[in-house]
Amino acid sequence: MTDQIKYQLDEQDIPRTWYNLAADLSTVEPLLHPGTGEPLPREALLGIMPAELAEQELSTEREIEIPEAVRQIYAQWRPSPLFRARRLERALDTPARIYYKYEGISPAGSHKPNTAIPQAFYNKQAGITKLATETGAGQWGSSLALAGALFDIEVQVYMVKVSYHQKPYRRLLMETYGARCVPSPSTETAAGRAILADDPDCPGSLGIATSEALEVAMNNPDINYAGGSVLNHVLLHQTVIGQEAIKQFAMADDYPDVVVGCTGGGSNFGGLTFPFLGQRIREGRGVRVIAAEPAACPTLTKGTFAYDFGDTAGLTPLLKMHTLGHSFVPPSFHAGGLRYHGMAPLVSAALREDLIEATAVEQSNCFAAGIQFARAEGIIPAPESTHAITVAINEALRCKEEGRSETILFGLSGHGHFDLSAYEQHLTGALRDEQYDESQLQAALAGLPGLVSA
Repeated sequence: MTDQIKYQLDEQDIPRTWYNLAADLSTVEPLLHPGTGEPLPREALLGIMPAELAEQELSTEREIEIPEAVRQIYAQWRPSPLFRARRLERALDTPARIYYKYEGISPAGSHKPNTAIPQAFYNKQAGITKLATETGAGQWGSSLALAGALFDIEVQVYMVKVSYHQKPYRRLLMETYGARCVPSPSTETAAGRAILADDPDCPGSLGIATSEALEVAMNNPDINYAGGSVLNHVLLHQTVIGQEAIKQFAMADDYPDVVVGCTGGGSNFGGLTFPFLGQRIREGRGVRVIAAEPAACPTLTKGTFAYDFGDTAGLTPLLKMHTLGHSFVPPSFHAGGLRYHGMAPLVSAALREDLIEATAVEQSNCFAAGIQFARAEGIIPAPESTHAITVAINEALRCKEEGRSETILFGLSGHGHFDLSAYEQHLTGALRDEQYDESQLQAALAGLPGLVSA
């Protein structure tokens, strides 16, 4: 028996369109103006993004064409491989068939360039020469820095302070590509200064870093904002992952019973699972889709479904999403890309329509699963990806208990080469599970804008 099977498509199999789940959902809630509460027109987005991205953000078209220039850059690493994890199956002694779609082969080491490249492309077409953004663990900042280098666009990244110090090599990767990386909260923006005045030792959050990046973009007409998750057009761009996976399962003469993705803001999860959800909605394909989130930032499992800001300072339009409250600051756990208070509106809508399930897992269990996976399959996963691995292993063990031979697919969203200090803490017994402050969570939820629906 071959220990590992790789399903690899050719360059011509790179998708020619992105898939938009909004076309197949029962209800798509609009963005709202925070002042009037009215649906936000496309023109209101043009101050921070080019017209093409604004149109994609509000679109309900099922397919949107991928520019050929973007496909040509995708071809540096796409199609990404689908692996059958036979060694992991054997280690678990499970009858389940386990597959993983590996995005760590991109130049930046994660799935994030799938949207960084088109965002930079559209901004370049619009004559924009500077972009501002936020990043958690650094995968998004690294990817936008890469895209900026390829399209000759200056990039300024506000990196969540705790991750800035935990992951110095991600910062160095951004700087190598030519980006400027600032720990957030910073003294460079009014939003950052306000946070520091209240809490000088604030570890930062994606919501705070987003406020800083947005403030810079809104106050400078020559700078646009680029987001790495949550927004509809970001998840749209990521659907190349799931579209390729569907073709690869046809090669394998198989189809998943269960699809698992880690969730922070929703880009990796949506990119992998949305094409499968589209087939489930339109064709009745039976597939369970599970969102794996951190127990220390349990947006889908503990959050409220409400209109809320996407950033801490309240600069974004109001998004209908599962949220812990825009002022919520998660604990300083190592999966920095999952430390976000809200979940993408499209992912939130899928949960509301019972198309997906959600489960929360502890950090220590995730690193243990990541090490088990690395020793079986040879790839050290990013801390974010270990959440999906944990749930996939749990599902495989369930199959063992029930004597069921199901097919399980999970997204391996990136490698963990820049996260070895976290693995060292786990291996030496220094890593602890982080707990969020319940009183802080309730205070954050009490501060929602007021447009809450049950």
